[in-house]
Amino acid sequence: MPSSAIYGPNASAWLAGLLDSAMDAIITVDAGQTIVLYNRAAERIFGWPAAEVIGKTLDMLMPLRFRAEHGGHIARFGATGVTSRRMGGSTVLLALRAGGEEFPIDASISQLDAPEGKLFTVILRDVTERVRAQEELASFASEASGVREQEKARIARELHDELAQSLTALKMDTDWVRANLGKTAEAGDRLAAMLRLLDDAVASTRRIAADLRPLVLDDLGLVSAVEWVASSFTQRTGVPCHLDVDEDLDLQEPYATAVFRMVQESLANVAKHANARQVRVRLARNGGEVELTVQDDGAGFDVRNARKPQSPGLVGLRERAKLLRGSVEIASAPGQGTRVAARIPLAD
Repeated sequence: MPSSAIYGPNASAWLAGLLDSAMDAIITVDAGQTIVLYNRAAERIFGWPAAEVIGKTLDMLMPLRFRAEHGGHIARFGATGVTSRRMGGSTVLLALRAGGEEFPIDASISQLDAPEGKLFTVILRDVTERVRAQEELASFASEASGVREQEKARIARELHDELAQSLTALKMDTDWVRANLGKTAEAGDRLAAMLRLLDDAVASTRRIAADLRPLVLDDLGLVSAVEWVASSFTQRTGVPCHLDVDEDLDLQEPYATAVFRMVQESLANVAKHANARQVRVRLARNGGEVELTVQDDGAGFDVRNARKPQSPGLVGLRERAKLLRGSVEIASAPGQGTRVAARIPLAD
């Protein structure tokens, strides 16, 4: 057996060689969480030599704040009788190196009833580079989203400041011509038709500008922008939209735009699919995160059915939250309305 690794008295030479060749860390503990097996990859990942780990408790390899709960997790896993499972579900776990550095791991656990008692084996790998790459990708996606919003803001401003004003001036001139022409009824009818077209063009321009980037968001802030989109929703649909918004809420970018778009897209989903009688929107800051809830009393749907027409809009909501390391939970059932709850952590 190589002198650089100690595996305990019951491990055979061939098992030691097999464990030493593994790319992943392999650690076995007994029912009391004492480490009885610790391979060469674990030495490399954690920085502890096996001689200093064998016989110690597993606590030394995990951050202090997780130690109290870990024993309970292992006990519940042992009681299930399940042979093996992935640890942490979809959550990235954290471990502790010899130097005190925390690092992310991907791990699975198995259990075995041995003559000396129940043994638990954890196979884990250091996923620091993967997590770093995901964070860089998320940062890039967030920056790209910010660039898109800036471009939308520029186009919206140009539509509002140039095209809409030109159309308005043209409408005023047409009004003057109609008032002063004093000729045939046919000319008057033609000018009336022109005025209707101009009215439609002005309204369309303002709608396009508002959809691209509501200027009220830049000029008056998030709270006013949410009040505006709720009012617009009620005007279009006739469905009352009750707001519970923290009046002092003031978010910086990219959070303000993301939250506004989530409110906008949630209400758009309600208008398209819910057939609701009323909607409630709650927006507030809770500690280090912002919480958004949009709830309607409409038709609802089966959240397990990915083919429902509501799905594309819900995917968009999740993607916006994910870009800012947030989450979205959808609660719905046929005939029981829909509740969209988003949480987005705010940077310090």
